[in-house]
Amino acid sequence: MTQTVVDIYQRDGIVQVPQLLEPTEVERIKTVFMEQVAVDHSLAIDDGVPDDDPLAKYPRFVHPHRATGTEAGKISLELMLDGRILDVVQALIGPALGAQSMFYFKPPGARGQALHQDNTFLRADPETCLAAWIAIDDVDADNGGLAVVPGSHKTELVCPEPADLTESFTSVEVPVPDGLSKVQTRMKAGDVLFFHGSVVHGSRPNSTADRFRRSLIFHYIPEDSQEIAAFYNPLVRPDRRETLLPEALGGGPCGDYAEMEP
Repeated sequence: MTQTVVDIYQRDGIVQVPQLLEPTEVERIKTVFMEQVAVDHSLAIDDGVPDDDPLAKYPRFVHPHRATGTEAGKISLELMLDGRILDVVQALIGPALGAQSMFYFKPPGARGQALHQDNTFLRADPETCLAAWIAIDDVDADNGGLAVVPGSHKTELVCPEPADLTESFTSVEVPVPDGLSKVQTRMKAGDVLFFHGSVVHGSRPNSTADRFRRSLIFHYIPEDSQEIAAFYNPLVRPDRRETLLPEALGGGPCGDYAEMEP
């Protein structure tokens, strides 16, 4: 099975591993993060959404694994370094460091995120980053599941263009590379989607009336990486020790196009 996962990843830059987490674990994650967001937004990043936007009540959390004084932080660090996930990560990119954790709530009515490439932000070099995108709810097009572009891992980072702000809470997007096509994912809660840092991906709004599209996401980089954007230091080793890398130019939560943000 490991070789099959590696072969698919090398071909497409994306591989979905079903039911990597147990239902009881998924329910625990869901409960912990819903309790956290109900009382405290200290783990959230400010995306500048208006007060009446659904994302104002349910903002995305960034780097919760650093907040180990909270249950959300403890569970994030625990799962970032969980052997089931790390085994796949290491099969795909070799010995790895944890660079980022994120939690998206994406409630009913929330806008999506325009097509983008993760390494625009992380700037891991000389290779790239790898995402482990964990579905905490069943995911499809209706509730804003990811759309991905298989094969786009073989392209360079693409210059962004203005995005449709009625569809996306971020203001820029990258076009689908010539000759490639966008594919809609469908995932069950507990499935994990692993994808290369150059893979073009994004999502449309959650058009349902009563379904969240919650996801817990980790980013990893190869242990022999030479630099990363400052926003992601310190990195985490599998034994939980922290380490620092030289800072790359650009990157961070807004990539190199912060000046394009409203």
